[in-house]
Amino acid sequence: MSSDLSTLSITEAAKMLAAKEISAVDLARACITQIEKKNKSLNAYLEVFDDIEAQAKVADERHMKGESSPLLGIPLAVKDNILIKGRRASAASKILEGYVSTYDATVIKKLKDAGAVFLGRTNMDEFAHGSSTENSAFGPTKNPHDESRVPGGSSGGSAAAVAASMALGALGTDTGGSIREPASFCGLVGLKPTYGAVSRSGLIAMGSSLDQAGPLAQTVADAELIFNAIRGQDPLDSTSIGEAFYPKRVEKKKIGVPRHLLKEGVDPDVLKTFEATLATLALQGYEIIDIELPSAALALAVYYVIMPAEVSSNLARFDGVRYGLSLAGNSQWGDYAKTRGTGFGPEVRRRVMLGTYVLSSGYYDAYYGKATIARAMLRAEVRNALEIVDVIATPSAPSPAPRIGENISNPLAMYLLDIFTVTANLTGNPAISIPMGNVLRDGKALPVGIQFTAAHGDESGLFAIGTSAEAEKKLE
Repeated sequence: MSSDLSTLSITEAAKMLAAKEISAVDLARACITQIEKKNKSLNAYLEVFDDIEAQAKVADERHMKGESSPLLGIPLAVKDNILIKGRRASAASKILEGYVSTYDATVIKKLKDAGAVFLGRTNMDEFAHGSSTENSAFGPTKNPHDESRVPGGSSGGSAAAVAASMALGALGTDTGGSIREPASFCGLVGLKPTYGAVSRSGLIAMGSSLDQAGPLAQTVADAELIFNAIRGQDPLDSTSIGEAFYPKRVEKKKIGVPRHLLKEGVDPDVLKTFEATLATLALQGYEIIDIELPSAALALAVYYVIMPAEVSSNLARFDGVRYGLSLAGNSQWGDYAKTRGTGFGPEVRRRVMLGTYVLSSGYYDAYYGKATIARAMLRAEVRNALEIVDVIATPSAPSPAPRIGENISNPLAMYLLDIFTVTANLTGNPAISIPMGNVLRDGKALPVGIQFTAAHGDESGLFAIGTSAEAEKKLE
């Protein structure tokens, strides 16, 4: 029975827990069994916590006292850049060697209040810099659907844990697609919330104007449960917003498709599956409308100016003095240089150097200044489009999961995996990836996802259309 429990959705498990058909300890043990069986090969977890069953027993006690919460007793995995008090947090980097968090991230506080059981911390690209989870200091994570391929990144460990039934759901973070792309590659639902809808307090920052924590789950309903538990304004995060910050929208049953962005660089099988998914949604009454987003063609370039600039600022705090790795050089400057040169991996160093360059006095106006102008133009174009349609649809990624090592020596090829996801981070809109089918590669069925982007604050619209798309897949 235990192995079957690990494949339950959160909504299914919550119903069985409420009916006392199973216990939280049963669920926890089922996930532990799968972790023991699969994690050595997949490398999804960097650490499996030693008190999982104790947490589950507390959840069962709360159930016995009459408490009711959809996440009470549900086993979840947590990305390694989200702080849990008393637990190590490394952001998959050597530079945070030995660091133990002294406080809980706000999202962790909320999930603790809801009664979730934390299984462990999951692998990721170092400081979330990457699209494949190959940039981890602790080795790459493998895709459960084909272990020769990447699970996506930077939340690849969280995605692999859920896809391999080693957790019922997981938390990730999304700076330019780091939840949605792994969701696409691993056949999951992944939500990047509206900027500010979820507190960033206790998240190890990558790009402060881009980062958002969000769920990876098996179903839309599961993702919605986790999102509702972690959302809300937080006095510890001045950029966070309340649920009533944006006005409610009236559904139009219209889907906008920027087909001008799909003419080049998209895998033919992905494009065919995307068009088939749109056709099934049309049969449900949705109107498919071609739209234009002229500045979206520049989104990837804009992102890779703004994001490294913010990375350069945020990672300046890791200097070998405050916390983590500390190596002695011949001087104070030598201490910094040796610690950062040894502690940071090549992709982190690349982005810090690029960000410092675009912020330098001689190049600020030429690069960073122009990127912020283009970002404002893109935001206006997306806002105008969403006054006509409910959501904007694209593939989540231009291809199925690449092979491990295929793009690691070619940063530009790696960056192109984010081509459809970065826009929502630049504009702050919520976006969700929903499984839309599989494509065959070397005899393996590899998942691919469809992405829907909605107006600010309209996560409910994403859940509605996501449920429609999900229902069609179940009928096939």
